[in-house]
Amino acid sequence: MIVSMWMIRDLVTIEPATPIPQAAAIMAQRHIRRLPVIEHHDNGPHPVGIITATDILHAYPPHVNPFAIVVSDTQQTHTTAADIMSRALQTVTPETPIDEAARIMRNMKISTLLVVQKMKLVGLLTESDIFRAFVSILDSRQGGMHITFEITKEGEDIFGFIAPIALRWGVHVVSLMSVEKDGRKMCVVRIVGTAVEAMLEELWNSGHSVLNVLRIP
Repeated sequence: MIVSMWMIRDLVTIEPATPIPQAAAIMAQRHIRRLPVIEHHDNGPHPVGIITATDILHAYPPHVNPFAIVVSDTQQTHTTAADIMSRALQTVTPETPIDEAARIMRNMKISTLLVVQKMKLVGLLTESDIFRAFVSILDSRQGGMHITFEITKEGEDIFGFIAPIALRWGVHVVSLMSVEKDGRKMCVVRIVGTAVEAMLEELWNSGHSVLNVLRIP
């Protein structure tokens, strides 16, 4: 999967000169927590910063709620988006693998990535989008069985191991992925078909340690 499959395309943006009260009103009205800051160029919008709801909160005194429906005159500020936006932007392209985008978010401890193509802002990817992407891999609506087993052989070809077994029993492999946790390499496979129990039995007898089995009606 790649970023373009999950990114937000209907973008709400502001410009560097946008007053903070206006940015706060946009967030409140659209129920969003972040706004890309863009400059307009011939080929489209170029990102120059991003502001979050937390940035706006910090721009006001502690007793002021900038996201209130009615903002009094005493709550107004001459601060603009350019004054508080983050300029150290983390970006990906539409073709970036979704797992690489997730890795960047984890390593940088951020919740949003700007998606750019030829310097033009084309999308936004949030931690919620990453979550939706990975949930889709393990979507259980088709029923069947989730099997988690340990990979014990160094460099083992898991697809080459699973495919012949699935073919032999006429079982459909819906998803297959390998993960590493605490130094242990594991595989999670989701299968559907009338012979899933027989395939599970063969996995048990293959010498691989089956760690978890989830049967889904």
